Amino acid sequence: MRLGYFTMPVHPATRNPTDTLREDRDTIILADELGFHDAFVGEHLTDLVENVTNSMMFQATLIHSTKQIRLGTGTTNLSHVHPVLVAAHAAMFDHLAQGRFILGVSPGALPSDAEALGIFHEDRNKMFAESIEVILKLWESDPPYHIDLPDNRFKVSTLQTIDDTTHTGKMYKPYQRPRPEIVGTVVAPFSKGVIAMGEKDMHPISANFLFDQWLPSHWDNYAKGKANVGKVADRADWRVARTIMVHDDDKVAKDYGKVSTQSPYRFYYRNLGHKLHKGKRDAVFTKNGVTPDQPVPLENILDELVICGSVNNVVGQILALHEKLGGFGELVYAGLDWTDPVLARRSMVLMAEQVMPKVREALKSEVAA
Repeated sequence: MRLGYFTMPVHPATRNPTDTLREDRDTIILADELGFHDAFVGEHLTDLVENVTNSMMFQATLIHSTKQIRLGTGTTNLSHVHPVLVAAHAAMFDHLAQGRFILGVSPGALPSDAEALGIFHEDRNKMFAESIEVILKLWESDPPYHIDLPDNRFKVSTLQTIDDTTHTGKMYKPYQRPRPEIVGTVVAPFSKGVIAMGEKDMHPISANFLFDQWLPSHWDNYAKGKANVGKVADRADWRVARTIMVHDDDKVAKDYGKVSTQSPYRFYYRNLGHKLHKGKRDAVFTKNGVTPDQPVPLENILDELVICGSVNNVVGQILALHEKLGGFGELVYAGLDWTDPVLARRSMVLMAEQVMPKVREALKSEVAA
């Protein structure tokens, strides 16, 4: 099982973005030093709590500050930008990173972003699907480009302007062939979008804020999408994100992860809970799948979603999750504000150096048995 990292990121709006951006960079540099397989960073335009406005730009600052970790957009919000820009910028990033690039994509779910961009009343899921089609077509095609897909708003052509002498009207293909890995974050139970991921050979990340019981629906739909195109889904391609706090002492882990009023885990889920309830999307915090009339109590959310404890305690919880889901290829550690830098760093170090080796050894023993 691989160990990955994902951060929205989320910080108190009172903090200086100069400081939080530096903190977010330092965290991924640490993840690289600890051997994390990949790191994904989210983006939003109109949210002071989430400080990264362009995940590709942010990740580009880390190409030469890291050595082996794969750098992923987490996500590039495809309703926000023309697919030609995504295809061109992603290809350039892939060459700069010499293949250490993952294109993470989503429609873009923050309503205030959509309002600011004038697309509040647009079907952003449809825009997402149309954009993916064009991006893939550009990477598969040779110039001159003439992409005019049925029922797709994005029309791309360089037929009138292509020039073989100056090589204008042409675009670079990515460093990785035939293309970089494309990953989509799944944020809803029984998401139909996961079926399309399977059909288009994209890979899913199940979001860390979904109760465990909803995660099998993601795998089922992904496998269905693969079957639709005559392929068999590989559990190694499924990433599952969880919110984790590890410490040498169980009590310290529980206090920082759930109990303390200063806990960044409490801050994260308080903020996210408010957003999801306001958007009537907080059924993910229930066990019956029904959107609640009142906000789900924060304590209930923390009890269900925060894996915390000493090394052996966390190992046991991860192995139980792996068995419950039938297996997955990567556990993605959710990054939060470093309210206490000593505790935040220790959690990541223990996760990489003690928790994951024990998890892998246990899984290896199960296979051998």
